[in-house]
This record gives sequence, C-alpha cells and structure tokens, in this order.
Amino acid sequence: MAEEAAVRAQADTVRRLKQDKADPDEIAKEVAKLLDMKAQLGEDEGKHKFVLKTPKGTRDYGPKQMAIRERAFSAIISCFKRHGAEVIDTPVFELKETLTGKYGEDSKLIYDLKDQGGELLSLRYDLTVPFARYLAMNKITNIKRYHIAKVYRRDNPAMTRGRYREFYQCDFDIAGQFDPMIPDAECLKIVHEILSDLQLGDFVIKVNDRRILDGMFAVCGVPDSKFRTICSSVDKLDKVPWEEVRSEMVGEKGLSPEAADHIGEYVQLHGGLDLIEQLLQDPKLSQNKLAKEGLGDMKLLFEYLTLFGITGKISFDLSLARGLDYYTGVIFEAVLLHQENEHVEEPVSVGSVAGGGRYDGLVGMFDPKGRKVPCVGVSIGIERIFSILEQRLEASEEKIRTTETQVLVASAQKKLLEERLKLISELWDAGIKAEMLYKKNPKLLNQLQYCEDTGIPLVAIVGEQELKDGVVKLRIVATREEVNVRRESLVEEIRIRTSQC
Repeated sequence: MAEEAAVRAQADTVRRLKQDKADPDEIAKEVAKLLDMKAQLGEDEGKHKFVLKTPKGTRDYGPKQMAIRERAFSAIISCFKRHGAEVIDTPVFELKETLTGKYGEDSKLIYDLKDQGGELLSLRYDLTVPFARYLAMNKITNIKRYHIAKVYRRDNPAMTRGRYREFYQCDFDIAGQFDPMIPDAECLKIVHEILSDLQLGDFVIKVNDRRILDGMFAVCGVPDSKFRTICSSVDKLDKVPWEEVRSEMVGEKGLSPEAADHIGEYVQLHGGLDLIEQLLQDPKLSQNKLAKEGLGDMKLLFEYLTLFGITGKISFDLSLARGLDYYTGVIFEAVLLHQENEHVEEPVSVGSVAGGGRYDGLVGMFDPKGRKVPCVGVSIGIERIFSILEQRLEASEEKIRTTETQVLVASAQKKLLEERLKLISELWDAGIKAEMLYKKNPKLLNQLQYCEDTGIPLVAIVGEQELKDGVVKLRIVATREEVNVRRESLVEEIRIRTSQC
C-alpha cells in the first residue's frame, strides 16, 4: 500500500536525521510528521482490518456452555453451604502493594492497571490475598466463607487444558484459632465431596506440609535463603521429570549436586500413615523441629481423614510443594487420574483440579500490629473441571437444556393471542417458568416443535372449546398424552408434573 510505503520512508528519514545528529527541532518536526502518518494509517486500518475476536486467554460462553457451568457451580455452592460457609465479595482490582510479594516467582504474572486517580492498581491474581486483606481491614478473627469470582493472570494460556488469563475461582476458607487439623480435614472432605459429586472420574488428593518441606530442605543442606526458590523447583515435579528439576536446582539456582540428590531421595516418596511413621523414625528428619511438627500434624490429619472415610483417595506426597509464598503448614492438591472415554481417542488430561493449604501468616502481613489470624482454605479449579465436562458432553452428544422453562403457552386456533397473554401472565405471577411464541397466530405444529427443540416438558393449550369449558389442555411433550385441567388447578398440576421430570 502507498500509505505504508510513505510511513516507512518517513521512518527512514527520522533514523537518518538521528544518525547525522541533525538539529533537534528538525528531528522533532519529522517525528511529529511520522506519528501523524501512523495515526492516519491506524484509522484507515481500523476501518478495513478490524478483527472480531476475544482477547488472548479469554473466551465467550454460549447458552450450552453456561448450562454446563451452572450445573458445576450449583454442585460446588451447595457443598460450601452444606458446610456452613457465608459468602463475601471483594473488588476485581486491588492496590498493587496488596498483591506484590505474596506469590513468590508467580508475581510476574500479575496484571497491572493504568489508573487515572494516582493509585497503583493490579487485577486480583487469586481470591486468597484479597480475603486476607478483607480480614485485616475489618478486624475479623473468625469466619468460614466462600467466594466465587473471576481472577486474572498474565500467563501463557493453554485453552484446551482449561488454562486462561481470565477465569473463575471457587474458594472456601476457614479463618480462626482452632484445634489442630480439624478445619484442614474438613477442607479435604469438601474437595472429596465436590469431585465425587461432579463424577469427573478417579482422582487422588495429594497432601504435604510446608514445615516438612522446609525441614527436608534443611537436612539436605539447602541454605535458608534458597528455601523458597528450591520449593518452586520441586513444585514442577508434577509436570517435568526429576532430572530436569535437579538440573534447574543445580544449574540455574546454584544448589550443590549433593543437596539436590538428597532431596531427590525424599521427593519420590508417597504413601499414607505408614510413610508418616517411617519419616518420624528418619534419623535426620526426626531431629529437625519443623519437620517433626509437620509430621505430627500430618499423622493427626490422617486420623481425622480415616474417620471421614476418605483416606482411599488421599496420598501423602513429599513432591507436592505448591509454589505460592504464603503457605505455612498443610498443603494439598487434587489431581484427576487417567480419563477413560470411549468417544475420545486421546484421554482428557487437565492436571490439578483443586488446591489449597494453610496460610497462618498472610493476614498478619496486612495488620498494622501484625496480629495473626490462622487460615486454611481450598480453591476449586472450575475452568479445568468445566473443560472436562464440556468435552464429555460433546462426545456423548447429550442434548443440553439451556432454559428451565416448564411450560409453553400455546393456542390451537387463530385470534387467541389475548387469551395466551392472560394465561401466561397468571402462570408467571404464580412463579411458573413459562414461554410463548411471539406471533399473533402461530401454527400449533410450530409451537409443539419448539418444545421438542428446546426440551420444554409441557404445553398448555388454549382453544375455543377449552375456554367455554373453563379448562386448559395440558400436553406432555415426551409421551404426547393430553389431559384437560381446570383453569384454577393448572398451576398445581404443572408443579406436580415438572417436579417428576
């Protein structure tokens, strides 16, 4: 294009003037000319080359996707409520200083915002740090809450695996001073209940403790200053083999090969109560105060999980690290095992679908007097769960209802629009979910076909004879059975029949 060629020529002129160290005023004049040309070109491009798309790492959700999502949200919220949680909400952005320094190496993924008001702001990275800020600000020392909202990460998205830049988190947290491991055990029970309820297939919940990790690093010869960065390397073990993690520790992070090999002996261990007992007898670990505390609590946790009847799905795993800086005690992560699906050639692999742990120091970071509020919580990875449910439903070709309409108000003859409007208004006022076609004289066949297409279970048909007799013809779409129902009994009849659907 001639305009683009002119811009390139002007850019060359500016470069040449700068190389020749020409008069600054002349350079400024040519730069202004170049910017003006670019702006005009941009406007022209906008008219012709505008691309309709969602930003990278985001997506739209149509009615079918939202119907699947709402099913999953409903199962999660009912579980949170069953466990006595209250609900809160916080702003989608926070002061930048609220978020920085809380996420370890992941802090580089925080989205910063341009603000007109002089405050340095960032989009929230998770729901945990805003929760801790909320507790400190309101001087709350005891709460059980859930929070479902969008969070933002400037990450490289992997859309097919449910990894986005904008996504929902479903968090449940217990804050307060309680006897050890009782709230922690309840968080694990919640994960077990939700994953069982959603029927995602076989899963395992890995558990570990930050104190056991730190004790292990100490006895393996890791300097205190490298604990967090080595922890971040160990956290990659679920994605890459030990050899790569070892190479990162030694090559990039300056750990001695001996210390790395010693860590390797521990992080490949996983089991249950037997492994905890074995490590309590370990000559080195048992001498470390932090590790001993962590192992003692882990033993207590497994006793409570045995009472809950869920230890079959729990694995004490020393490779579990969870890279976030704020964890102080028990940490856990739920992972879906091999997904079998006869309709899909490749198994669905989406990594962890829930994670969390204990973070006793986070609220104190915001409190002016440093008062600590012990907290433990879990976050359900709804996007990853949703990607499995969506793929599974696509493969099964199951018809998904996108509305909850109970009945379609239809007419059998012409000139009955007023009667349909009167009847549908009565139904709406009684709390019945009802629809009608937006035509004066729709054909009965078209009205019945609409019910077939959308999954509406009942049709309330008004006709001249029915109006004379004071009845409505109620048609059951699935069986095509028709019954005459007295007008005053219609609401109750619809309720009874749709409660059986």
